[in-house]
Amino acid sequence: MRINVDLNRCQAYAQCAFLAPEVFRLHGEEALLYQPNVDEARRDDVLRAAAACPVQAILVDRVEVPRGER
Repeated sequence: MRINVDLNRCQAYAQCAFLAPEVFRLHGEEALLYQPNVDEARRDDVLRAAAACPVQAILVDRVEVPRGER
C-alpha cells in the first residue's frame, strides 16, 4: 500500500502518529515524517490514521502486485 501526505495541508495535529506510530511520526513540533510504502499488515492502522486526520491530508492507495511476483 502506498501513502501520500499533502504536507502543505498537514497542520501537525499528529492524530496519525498516535494511531499508526510505526508509519507516521513528528520530527520536532511541526514536521511530519512518514513511510510512503507500507505493508498491508498495517492497513487498518493506516486507514484509521487517515480517517482521523482533521484536514484530510493523508491519501492511501493500494498497490497491486503483479501475479508473477506474489
